[in-house]
Amino acid sequence: MKNLRLFCRCVLLLLVVFVHKGYVTAKAFTGTYGINYGRIANNIPSPNEVVRLLKAAKIKNVRIYDADHSVLDAFSGSGLDLVIGLPNEFVKDMSSNADHAINWVRENVLAYVPNTHIVGIAVGNEVLGGSDLDLQSALYGAIKNIYNATQKLQLDRVVQITTAHSQGVFANSYPPSSCVFREDVSQNMKKLLDLFTQMGSPFCLNAYPFLAYMGSPDQIDINYALFNPTDGVYDEKTNLHYDNMLDAQIDAAYAALEDAGFNKMEVIVTETGWASHGDPNEGAATPENARTYNYNLRKRLAKRKGTPRRPKSMLKAYIFALFNENSKPGPTSERNFGLYKPDGTIAYDIGFPALKSSSSVSSHLSIKGLGAQTWHWSYISVLTACASSSFLFLRS
Repeated sequence: MKNLRLFCRCVLLLLVVFVHKGYVTAKAFTGTYGINYGRIANNIPSPNEVVRLLKAAKIKNVRIYDADHSVLDAFSGSGLDLVIGLPNEFVKDMSSNADHAINWVRENVLAYVPNTHIVGIAVGNEVLGGSDLDLQSALYGAIKNIYNATQKLQLDRVVQITTAHSQGVFANSYPPSSCVFREDVSQNMKKLLDLFTQMGSPFCLNAYPFLAYMGSPDQIDINYALFNPTDGVYDEKTNLHYDNMLDAQIDAAYAALEDAGFNKMEVIVTETGWASHGDPNEGAATPENARTYNYNLRKRLAKRKGTPRRPKSMLKAYIFALFNENSKPGPTSERNFGLYKPDGTIAYDIGFPALKSSSSVSSHLSIKGLGAQTWHWSYISVLTACASSSFLFLRS
């Protein structure tokens, strides 16, 4: 206990020094691998079981699409880093009413930190480039009000504010160096990017080689989309070679950011995945392809390297999704992006344990180099306790 108290004091001292010197910047991602925990389903495990599953799989970074209190309660004391979502239906209200934004942050963030590690708020999802022009216009104000609320509640150094974009915001993405933002979203996008620069937030991209391949199966080599060996793509303008589509999609986003004048902004992949089942016209949605994509992606992220355009900027990605979600609308593929089936068994084997298996039982499939993603949960529990006392001290 004496050593534990000494350790906690050291952590507290470091936090005090860093905060008062202005060194602390909200960071919502640790390592390279994360998961989207969607819950549009009526048959998936409880939040408490999900926490147990995530800890067994050693997945620390988690995104949800709302701020459901049963999930926030379940994640308390877990050591998992959680990004919560402000759904699109609240964006207009938050944009027009700063008091509502403060109340939302107070009820869904301040009431839970630091025991629940809420490290980010995603304001809306794929708003720009959509069909609701009023919603697009409201996004900036909502983000600004939510950020101001975190400042007033002394959470701005703890919680990072972002919004995720689809590839629909781009006018062209092939070759990657030619990518620019669509003219009809450019004005709203540049306002957001100015604000994100001030906040230190990244550009969040939902990138799906699966969707790109499904849209042009006659023009795209499926091996290029699946990270399998292939001749790849050569970008003559930059003299860069791409051996997989995801890297090309990310570098297309970097090209658009540079064209808009935001050369230093980081791109984080907030959604990517591959469906394991689909309708008859979704022939690429098979368990084998889904396993290949997600297994190869996991290996890619474990290398902790960047893209051809940004080789020193380590690629980070949240996988979509944790579970197959039986209540999602749309084609069959939409309900089959999960790494897990609703009963907690694996949809296919990429090295993660099933919910009901012992944490001591490892999968037959191993990936060299994934040690960097191994988390020692006993130490995280200690850090959680120390951070709790430190957080209360700093806010007092």
